[in-house]
Amino acid sequence: MEVTYQGDFLFTKKAEAQTAGVNEVTSRRAQLESDLAAIEAEIDAQKKILDDRQKQSVSLQRDIAILTAKINTAKLSIKARNLTIQKLSDDIGQKEVVIGGLTKKIDLEKESLAQLIRKTYEIDSYSFAEMVLSNQNISDFFGDLDSFDSIKASLQASFNQIKSAKNQTESEKSSLENKVSEETDLRKIQELEKKKTEEQEKEKQNILKISKGLESEYQKILKTKEQSAAAIRTELFTLRGSAAIPFEKALTYANTASQKTGVRPAVILGIIAEESNLGENVGTGTWRVDMKAPRDTVPFLAITARLGLDPDKMPVSKKPWYGYGGAMGPAQFIPSTWVLYEDRIAEATGHNPPNPWEPGDAIMATALLMADNGADVHTYAAERLAALRYLAGWTNATKKAYAFYGDDVMDLADKYQKQINILNSN
Repeated sequence: MEVTYQGDFLFTKKAEAQTAGVNEVTSRRAQLESDLAAIEAEIDAQKKILDDRQKQSVSLQRDIAILTAKINTAKLSIKARNLTIQKLSDDIGQKEVVIGGLTKKIDLEKESLAQLIRKTYEIDSYSFAEMVLSNQNISDFFGDLDSFDSIKASLQASFNQIKSAKNQTESEKSSLENKVSEETDLRKIQELEKKKTEEQEKEKQNILKISKGLESEYQKILKTKEQSAAAIRTELFTLRGSAAIPFEKALTYANTASQKTGVRPAVILGIIAEESNLGENVGTGTWRVDMKAPRDTVPFLAITARLGLDPDKMPVSKKPWYGYGGAMGPAQFIPSTWVLYEDRIAEATGHNPPNPWEPGDAIMATALLMADNGADVHTYAAERLAALRYLAGWTNATKKAYAFYGDDVMDLADKYQKQINILNSN
């Protein structure tokens, strides 16, 4: 009896090809890491320029330099994120090649095992009389049987080892996919950052245009920009998923939420303002198309049922190309997060059940989550970190790639605090 076994030979050839691929990916990864490190160094340099300029007295030159530094930092941050995504994608691609090779070897091992099992069964089915009458020497027959048993044991051990390696590689691939998902989610920050950068570019050009590059003219412009309490009272504060409401009413909701949670009203408004500007076509999505099922669809149907609302008529954020939508109301809570806060929102507002599309309930929800994130400490660092946790959770909040969101929320909070101070001074 002759057994043909080609698994190791074929896999060896496959492994040689994979090794060449691994070396190429390793080299590419090293280059990407080098590029990323260089960009991060440039970002740090721009931030130092920004910090230095912000300490100077207000002037045309100073404000233009600040805008330039912000624009440069934003562009570098977007470039850095793209490199990180690219690096992770390359790693996943290599893992897929390895898994493919391991799967091929497992298939070969299975086929070899199947052949051996069939042959062994054939041997086991021999009667003693058939062995005696056969032309084969009995000692050779039992020798072959021992050989088969040995090969079977070896193949089974090999199969188990490969299966274990395949499971490990798939686990590594899953981990990398999670990282890519994390980085891909950052694209929504990039879109916001890109929009903000375009606005800053326009602001820079507008400043130069209306001041004609003269410091004296710029100082005059600054004075006309100071808002009175009356002007602030008439400002409209647009909330996503709801009708536009006066700033003073939004501030009333924020003050109430602040009293319940200890989070500054300006920070609460900063979050709501930031969330209301995230993504495109916000509020035009539907739960059937844009939500992640069943994570968010199931609680969404429960929320709308409790409120007596038609789920097909309630606006949610539209699914962007990089992930899921389905966020609800001014605070843009996803349903699976909202249900975790429902009881506390109801207790704080007296609305039972609370409504994520109702501005007061939404602002209270934001304040509760921000307090849980540590914003009630009232330091810049704590409030900024809480904002990052609001977006990315506690695990990713300290990563450099998310910094823009925290910085932008704090800029908005500073804007609203100045307006609140003017209102309180009258």
